[in-house]
Amino acid sequence: MDTLSPTALNAVSTSILLIEDDADDAALIQAALAGAGCSSFHVERVARLSDALERLARKDIEIILLDLSLPDGQGLEAFNQVFQASPSSLILVLSGLTDEETARQAVAQGACDYFAKGHVDAHWLPRALRYLIDRKANQDALRISEARFRAISDASPLGLFVSDAQGGCVYTNAAYQGISGLSFDDTLGTNWSMAIHPEDRERVLAEWRIAARDQGPFQTEFRFLQGDDSIVWTRVNSATMRDGEKSFGLVQTVEDISERKLIESGLRSAEEALFEEKERAQVTLNSIGDAVLSTDLPGNVTYLNQVAETMTGWSREAALGRPLDEVFKIINAATRDASPNPARLAIQENQAVGLSADCLLIRRDGVELAIEDSSAPIHDRDGRVIGAVIVFHDVSQSRAMALKMAHLAQHDFLTGLPNRVLLTERLAQAIGQANRHKKQVALLFVDLDFFKRINDALGHGVGDQLLQSVAERLKTCVRATDTVCRQGGDEFVILLAEIEQPLDATYVAEKLLAAFASPHLIDAHVLHVGLSIGISIFPDDGGDVDSLMRNADTAMFHAKAGGRSRYQYFRADMNTSAIHRQAIESRLRRALRQDEFVLHYQPQFELASGAMIGAEALIRWRDPQQGLIYPGQFVPVAEASGLIVPIGLWALREACRQVQAWLDAGLPAVPVAVNISELEFRHKDFVAGVARILKETGLAPRYLELELSESLLIRDAEASASALQALEAMGLRLTIDDFGTGCSSLSHLKRLPIDALKIDRSFVRDIADDADQGSIAAAVIGMGKNFKLRVMAEGVETQAQLEFLEARQCGEGQGFLFSHPLSGEDFEQLLVAGDAAFSRRAPN
Repeated sequence: MDTLSPTALNAVSTSILLIEDDADDAALIQAALAGAGCSSFHVERVARLSDALERLARKDIEIILLDLSLPDGQGLEAFNQVFQASPSSLILVLSGLTDEETARQAVAQGACDYFAKGHVDAHWLPRALRYLIDRKANQDALRISEARFRAISDASPLGLFVSDAQGGCVYTNAAYQGISGLSFDDTLGTNWSMAIHPEDRERVLAEWRIAARDQGPFQTEFRFLQGDDSIVWTRVNSATMRDGEKSFGLVQTVEDISERKLIESGLRSAEEALFEEKERAQVTLNSIGDAVLSTDLPGNVTYLNQVAETMTGWSREAALGRPLDEVFKIINAATRDASPNPARLAIQENQAVGLSADCLLIRRDGVELAIEDSSAPIHDRDGRVIGAVIVFHDVSQSRAMALKMAHLAQHDFLTGLPNRVLLTERLAQAIGQANRHKKQVALLFVDLDFFKRINDALGHGVGDQLLQSVAERLKTCVRATDTVCRQGGDEFVILLAEIEQPLDATYVAEKLLAAFASPHLIDAHVLHVGLSIGISIFPDDGGDVDSLMRNADTAMFHAKAGGRSRYQYFRADMNTSAIHRQAIESRLRRALRQDEFVLHYQPQFELASGAMIGAEALIRWRDPQQGLIYPGQFVPVAEASGLIVPIGLWALREACRQVQAWLDAGLPAVPVAVNISELEFRHKDFVAGVARILKETGLAPRYLELELSESLLIRDAEASASALQALEAMGLRLTIDDFGTGCSSLSHLKRLPIDALKIDRSFVRDIADDADQGSIAAAVIGMGKNFKLRVMAEGVETQAQLEFLEARQCGEGQGFLFSHPLSGEDFEQLLVAGDAAFSRRAPN
């Protein structure tokens, strides 16, 4: 191993290892370094890679000049071994004419540079080495400086955000990442304003623009919105990094002030009050809507704000120095005793205390105000108690609201009457008192007759006003000690407490019926509503609340079933029928769900020709247990429960579907009549429902006839006429069913768009033997002719009846004489058979 000028070495010389097997090239390089007349280089030479690795193991070589064509190592493999042996040394690759590309690859993998061995110059080689040494020293210094900066910044509790001249982030420290909830990768290249809470962004950016315009310092406070939606309050200071006049970036310090903000938010007013009375009073007066009053240690008033002046009735000037008990006089609302002085308690216990519950403040003029709030001790700078502050507010309105809410919980919002909750409570009390005093209690369950019809026809607004009118009228009929309750809907319950005998309830019931004989005038409508009243008596009809309520309800149902506008006392046998009725209702609901209803069709004939001209659809119930059930056994329950509406809708849809099916099959179908109940007809969506069914089934309206009872049409004739006109406009045929039983006037008949009259079977039954019945039937036939209406007799069962009708020229007939009601399949066979089967009678 060759060395250069060992005697010339000094303490500051740079150690160089020349790894070169070519002696001439090595000499040239050594000469270039020695010829510079500089003693700053100490050059050692080895010719083999193995020797070089051995020398480098001592770790004191600063510069390595490496030939890539050594006897025991070539190319990148040789470079990699040297680089791994001394990674901190500067490596310059010595390149020949043929391996310059390999030299470039070595530079890419960590060499500082390369130069051609054939162009070594004694002038530039030392200068190049000194440049590389200086550059490495600068890089090392920079690296150490950056490491020192990172260590300092990461140890700092202040967050640091550094951006370049374009505003993109180039560095954040650990504290910033903790405050913002953003990693360095999240913020790299982004603007500092990215993490500002949306509610603060506009304000902060406006402040930033002002600072930038004025070229002044920027300092502000805003909230960071972290990824999990948590909020961190920060104080931010910003400074521009400059190179002379040119800005090359921005550095911001970010301080987490969340805890301080929390303390400021909760304690600002209290902290200011501790140290300066004037400031405390001013802040309290300007920022608190509650009354504030303070005392000194002996308990004399030292401060009142304006709200406190108003609530106590004392001006600040008059109250200052007076004992608290004189200015702030409070009593317990329940006992009327003086309440403990809250300021004295706060001073004694050295902690915040609340005012006693139900506290009343006696104003200076004697007015009483319900108040709530608390008192806390006031401390001086050394923590000693020097007085107390009381903060209070008027809760009279909120307590009144609480009482109102309690009232609403036990009263009906529409009528103001007690509701079921309060009734149950009062009934239980009345039963207890009756037991003790050997008295009786009566319960009247009241249901409004035909209220739903009025509500559907005139709207809920009128219906609500009618209920209010009913409530007022009910109250006029009972004693002040009795209770009138709205059960819900159009049902009311009257509790008669401590009656002597059941007849007392009779007197009240008759008084109610008499009172409701007069109409109610609601928005220019004259409305008549009757009452169906069920009565149960304690102890005869039940010994507890539930049984009395249930039995009165049962009696009311019997009153309604018995003709309405009447009262009915409960009887024990009513429970059996009520249970039976409930069972039928339950089964009817199942029948609707499981499609247990069927329609039968009874042919209708033209009497003169004997031709079949139509049919009436008659509903039957195919019960799985009882078999085929006829309408008389279930329709009353359906009407009472309201199920008649969905059942009727099903019948109407099924009839339309069946007739259309016959038409689609090419059969000569005839119009089918469907009977419509009053509940169906009065339903607000009835007309629209009929139109919808016709559209869905595709049936032409001329094949559908609606039969409506005479009594239905004369009640609220105007509403009936409006609905009938809408149905007529669709093209439907309309018939008055059971004509002659409803006492309708000719004027009513003329106003209604009716196509036909149907003589009730009660008149047809005895027309051949009873002159009166025959006269009625003949009159109906004549009336129909005069009004150019079709007339049909129903219930024709004998030849004598038929001959009577033919003699009076009745146009149409229906009954067992012609045909019993047929199932859909049998009626279809009748249609298939054609004209021969349509004749009502066999030829003579």
